[in-house]
Amino acid sequence: MHTNTPPEQAPAQPAVALIGAGAVGLVVAAAFARAGWEVWVCGARSPFGHLYVQEAGQGVEYPVRHARSPAELGACTVAVVAVKAHQTGDVAEWIAAFNRPDARILAVQNGLEHRERIAAYAPVAVALPAIAYFNAERSAPGCSVLRRIGQADLCLPAEAPVQDVAAALQAGGLRVVLAADMLSMVWTKLLTNSAANPLTALCGRRTGVMREPACAANARQIMAEVVQVGQAEGAALTAQHVEDALAWLQSVPPESATSMLQDRQAGRPLEYDAITGAIVRAADRHGLDVPLNRFVLGLLSAIKPMQPS
Repeated sequence: MHTNTPPEQAPAQPAVALIGAGAVGLVVAAAFARAGWEVWVCGARSPFGHLYVQEAGQGVEYPVRHARSPAELGACTVAVVAVKAHQTGDVAEWIAAFNRPDARILAVQNGLEHRERIAAYAPVAVALPAIAYFNAERSAPGCSVLRRIGQADLCLPAEAPVQDVAAALQAGGLRVVLAADMLSMVWTKLLTNSAANPLTALCGRRTGVMREPACAANARQIMAEVVQVGQAEGAALTAQHVEDALAWLQSVPPESATSMLQDRQAGRPLEYDAITGAIVRAADRHGLDVPLNRFVLGLLSAIKPMQPS
């Protein structure tokens, strides 16, 4: 006697939506693609046929799919928000498309207040701050040049909803660390961003400038103020973190460009509010004096984006 056993269905291919196909977002999306995930690119101004990441002169291509509106998205349960912090409102409809309990949204953005920014548009979703340590430059639509720095590429909070995401990113070639104290990790990364991003943007030079004594002295003062504010916010920071951060910045390949420098050179708005602006706001909440960060904030806010000709 024969019984007909229905064939087993293959598990559905996991899918991730990339909201912000800039240098950093492309690297993260490429890791998902390498791990076998389907990558959807959301609303790119210049659609591209393949995602291309180059590292140490060698490049790899991955397939992508494009969605012109949230209604066209496939069955994505993970979204990567990789626009600059000040551009989050511009992609609000894409973020809102993931406003459901089963959705995870990785906020791969500089600065502070990641969860608050995402919750403004998707309060029901699980928002996960993600800290990128690698340097990346977008060379063309869909193309990014990756430079690795230090021992890790990405830091995620050690929370249950992130385990499969972390596993996929690691399988895709990114060195991922999970942090139990994400607050301290965010503030530790903020130390380097608070100095390198503004200083390179203001002087118009790449990260090699951080090795020069005068620039290093200014960076040390900026970061010393940030340590005091971070401590008041509950981060486990010490004066040694300043020295470690400065040593890390001076180990970065000198030809690397910070995201803020890239934006200034391209005539785009700068993401200073989520970095220096957030530091000054936190200092004000605790009645702390941060004169150098306040001075830098004034200079950055005075820079006007170039008007298209």
